[in-house]
Amino acid sequence: MGVTSVRIHDDLKKRLEKVSKKLRHSKGWVMNEALREYLDHQDLEERRWEETLEALEDIEAGRVVDGKKVMTWLKSWGKEDESPPPGK
Repeated sequence: MGVTSVRIHDDLKKRLEKVSKKLRHSKGWVMNEALREYLDHQDLEERRWEETLEALEDIEAGRVVDGKKVMTWLKSWGKEDESPPPGK
């Protein structure tokens, strides 16, 4: 595991110490968990943006399904005459 120095504001340091004591973990552990959560969130945001761009490309290419057909399909779920997904 690598070592990195970070300057943090006094108010964050106090909060970090408080959480560290509450959780009975080191400040380093708390910072690693917080950083991991932040980076995971950033990865998720990036994937969502890529999926949004792909969806916009689909719309521009006309690869869409009518909303009413989707709702009809959803209402048929679990019934004996369940309809196939629209667009297939």
